[in-house]
Formats: sequence, structure tokens, C-alpha cells
Amino acid sequence: MPNNVRNTKLSFPITGGCLCGVIRFSINAAPFDADYCHCRRCQQSTGAPVSAWMDFKLEEVSWLKGQVKEFASTDKTFRGFCGDCGSTLSFRHRDYPQYLTLAIAALDNPELISPNYHIYTSSQMPWFNLCDELPRYPGSRNQGNP
Repeated sequence: MPNNVRNTKLSFPITGGCLCGVIRFSINAAPFDADYCHCRRCQQSTGAPVSAWMDFKLEEVSWLKGQVKEFASTDKTFRGFCGDCGSTLSFRHRDYPQYLTLAIAALDNPELISPNYHIYTSSQMPWFNLCDELPRYPGSRNQGNP
């Protein structure tokens, strides 16, 4: 099991969805990674100082009900949300079409998954104190070591 899974006895599928219930999804595997993102686009799209995300291969996610609306937040990235209640649900990058990122908070039981590291800490709110020992990256994890 990946180190971001809190309960090693997960049973699949794991389900989630938006606040109003119009959109529902299931996942049939543990995420291969998970992170906290402090970038300004995540802050603006969620209204929170940090977002928690989990990453899957596209075939591990099934949309059960409803359809995610997407906003192109850059020329390569798409943020998915419920068109009825506005809940943040997903993130896709054009350069990695085989992957889908989902909001951990959208799970029915979000306590099952925990992030492994922080990214874009250069945009972290100065009043938001981090109390964990996870690695921190000022940009993306691909931009170098913490």
C-alpha cells in the first residue's frame, strides 16, 4: 500500500462526490500519490489556504452519477467541479492524460487518505502554520528537492 493510505485494510470501491450529491464517483485502487497544494490557483478555486489531492490512473476512477464541469485554469490544466453546488472535485493536466487527480475532501471517508508532501509552499499563507514533518517544495515536486 502507498504510504498515504491510513487504513491498510481498505475495501474497494471507495466512493465520493460533491456536496449536493449530483456527482458521484468511485475508485477501485489506492492513490499512487497524494499532496497538499498551496498554489494560488488552488487557493482561489477552493477558497481555502491549502488543498489536499490524491492521484490515480484514469482507469481506476469511475464516474457513477452526474458530469463534472471543467474550467481551464491554464492552457494545460483543468479543474473539475460540480456545476450545481460548485464543489471542487478534480484536476487534470494535458501533458498527463493517463492520470486524474481528485480532491481528498470529496471522499465519503476522507480520513482514509493523507498527503505525503506539500507543493507550492512559496504561495503558502503566512498565517497558515504547518505542524507536520512532511517534505515541502516551493514549486512543484519536479522542480527540485525541498
